[in-house]
Amino acid sequence: MKHLTIAFSLLMLPLRAEDAELAKKLSNPVSDLISVPLQGNLDFGLGPGGGTKFTLNIQPVVPISLNDDWNVISRTILPVIDQQGISFGGADDEFGLGDITQSFFFSPKKSEPFIWGIGPAFLIPTATDSSLGLEKWGAGPTLVILKQQHGWTYGALANHLWDFAGDDDRAAVNATFIQPFLSYTNSHATSFTLNLESTYDWQREQWNVPANFLVSQMVKVGGHPMQVFGGIRYYLERPDSGAEWGLRFGVTFLFPKS
Repeated sequence: MKHLTIAFSLLMLPLRAEDAELAKKLSNPVSDLISVPLQGNLDFGLGPGGGTKFTLNIQPVVPISLNDDWNVISRTILPVIDQQGISFGGADDEFGLGDITQSFFFSPKKSEPFIWGIGPAFLIPTATDSSLGLEKWGAGPTLVILKQQHGWTYGALANHLWDFAGDDDRAAVNATFIQPFLSYTNSHATSFTLNLESTYDWQREQWNVPANFLVSQMVKVGGHPMQVFGGIRYYLERPDSGAEWGLRFGVTFLFPKS
């Protein structure tokens, strides 16, 4: 046991002031920081049978320097889904990939008083089963604006997607996503975050609005920084078959510039 304690202490190195800065950068969707969040979402109470759905969102964020003044930030969301007890076309249990959402934010390297980025977003029908995706190609604009001061980060991210190709038998895509967020990071690199992930479906004229409260902690394992996080989500508004509440947890791997 003593040897295990010593090994663990060597792996879990103490945090420094720059680690709090890394944590604040993670609160900025268009920061110049390469990161790979693995975000797990476990939702309960879906469908007529009160089913469950686990979604692992693999979300690499890659900033690319265009010139001295501009970055383009690539943000990808690839969902891996396992749903149980949700009836769709006679299939209650499914596992596989969902549809990819790909965004590109063109963001100035220096912007005051607000940090911002704007660009296109794309819906790519990569789902491995019809119950896990929309079977539509989509595109539209995306925008983020935020401000950071005294440990606080607040702002909003939004996009709108329309379908332009895909299975004609599936419902059209015409949806607006709005994510206001508020986060505070202290000197110990602990972040407390509250956000809404509101989606309005213009075809069905209905909202889906989960509120998420998360606590995140920066850690170092073998000298490599990463952030672990966890929290709860509650649906303030949902469609008839939507989830009632859920959990969010995961880890973000960081690749800061040396």
